[in-house]
Amino acid sequence: QMGREFLSPEDPEAFVIPDLATEFADVDANSDLDDEKRLAEKDKIQTKMDAQGTRVHAISQLLKAYCLYEKDNEYVVKDGKVVIVDENTGREMTGRRWSDGLHQAVEAKENVEIERETQTYATITIQNYFRLYEKLGGMTGTAETEAAEFQDIYGLDVLPIPNHKPNQRIDHNDQVFKTRREKFNAVVAKIQQCHESGQPVLVGTASVEASETLSRMLQRSKIKHKVLNAKYHLQEAEIVKAAGQLGSVTVSTNMAGRGTDIKLGPDVKEAGGLFVIGTERHQSRRTDRQLRGRCSRQGDPGASQFFISFEDDLMRNFAAADRMTNIMDRFGMEDGEALEHKWLNRSVETAQKRVEQMYYRRRKYVLDFDDVMNRQREVVYGYRNEVLKSEDPRELIMELLDRIIPAQVSYYMEEHDEGQPDLMELLNWVNKTFPLHLSVAEAKFETRDIDGNSKFLLDRIHTAYNRKIEMENSEHLDSLERHIMLNAIDQKWQEHLYAMDSLREGVQLRAQGQKDPLVEYKMESYKLFTALMDTIDEGAVHNLFRFTTIREIDPVLADAPQQTSGGSENNMAVSGSSSVVPEAGSGSDESGLKLNLPKRRPIAKVGRNEPCICGSGKKYKQCCGRMTE
Repeated sequence: QMGREFLSPEDPEAFVIPDLATEFADVDANSDLDDEKRLAEKDKIQTKMDAQGTRVHAISQLLKAYCLYEKDNEYVVKDGKVVIVDENTGREMTGRRWSDGLHQAVEAKENVEIERETQTYATITIQNYFRLYEKLGGMTGTAETEAAEFQDIYGLDVLPIPNHKPNQRIDHNDQVFKTRREKFNAVVAKIQQCHESGQPVLVGTASVEASETLSRMLQRSKIKHKVLNAKYHLQEAEIVKAAGQLGSVTVSTNMAGRGTDIKLGPDVKEAGGLFVIGTERHQSRRTDRQLRGRCSRQGDPGASQFFISFEDDLMRNFAAADRMTNIMDRFGMEDGEALEHKWLNRSVETAQKRVEQMYYRRRKYVLDFDDVMNRQREVVYGYRNEVLKSEDPRELIMELLDRIIPAQVSYYMEEHDEGQPDLMELLNWVNKTFPLHLSVAEAKFETRDIDGNSKFLLDRIHTAYNRKIEMENSEHLDSLERHIMLNAIDQKWQEHLYAMDSLREGVQLRAQGQKDPLVEYKMESYKLFTALMDTIDEGAVHNLFRFTTIREIDPVLADAPQQTSGGSENNMAVSGSSSVVPEAGSGSDESGLKLNLPKRRPIAKVGRNEPCICGSGKKYKQCCGRMTE
């Protein structure tokens, strides 16, 4: 309430989305309004709802950016830009941006330049991306914990391979503390102990923020060290090279936990090898095992130990931290005193298993949704590949016309306006889409049935298209016809992706109505997909006479609607008057069909002292400009 009054003190309904059905019903029930005023009132309500919805969404994203996304945890600010940090590896994800306005909200929070939202051209989950390969295989040292998921998702078995040399690593029991402050103090003390004996130490932290906090504590303790996180990734090779030297201390995020082979320096084996310290148990056992695996490689000596507290995210959310903290208080444990037992290790691993199972169910749920999208993707991409690889794209265009024209004629003569034929709307659609220049007297739609009108229009359109082909550059005609269809596919597919994202978010609310969101998503997405295929065909037909290989008239065809009879701009044929054929036209045929295209004109105004557009190298005023002066 306080936030609403602060943001919009004069409008108490500013963040209440109106119920369109109720509002429209009230408008229809108002007998004081005529049809025109009712339409205006409904448009006003719709506009208000769109504005309120946009405002609510923007504020929601800003709240998420300010409250949930922390600097040096989910992202870093580098060179005046917000760069996402991978939560699993700790590495920068350059070029990646959050969608739906979230990235812009974070940029506003950090007071950096707000960049435009990116356009999604394609989307796919990692699982379905890997499924595109005919053969799948891989190798990792920590796949055994995820064997069930590999089998369920990819149908792959996990085969453990014995170690080449016996593992010499000593895994100490976890040290469990009551607070994060006690935990970090114990970590610094352990680092101090190893550093004095010359044993190199690698400290793994869960975030950039935690690594820098520990770095400040080590600086106060006068312990020389190096930090490896997303801010210092350019120095990664040098830092890793020195991490195995005698007496070195390296504080790192998960960057050092994957694919890093730390070589031990002289006399390090005698000092006990590399000692790996984990400052927090991760939500996945794989990540912890990867961190432990940085030491004792190829039979070398080494040790590892985790320091955790009941304030860590894993313990607080999944390991009954409050109950354990109360037990520690009841037994009178002093500050800095740690719990240590192998049973505690098992309870922590049990909590990790619960988290892994929860995230697996989430990934499986997302995959079930993406499987629906994947089937649509296969159809659309298959259609697109057919257009690209077809030896005769004109045949595809003719098939397209054979589908669209009968469907549109049937719609206007049977399905439109409650089953009543609307021949005038059909004529308007024909003259707006194709340069047929038909009048009511010429069309005579009322004298034919659906099949007769379809055949009449197809014959006229084929004749007009053949006339257009005669004007085009024959060398680029195939490319033009492919471009007409590809442009429609790509444009409509991008719009479909936005619609599917919105559907996926909104369909979750149907669970409150005791409906399965996945089943509802499948049904609604099928409706969207059938509409997508129809709009792709309609888009290609719409551009059929608007795209050309003639550069001078290309912008005119793309930007201006096709002119109908008598040069009128209302896209309605009202008489049988003829139109002017362009300079490169081919005259009129016996049926009186005339191709209505604009006259050629320059693409853009060229300055008199600029280079001539013909490529001669001369100034425009000394070359082609002479003919226009």
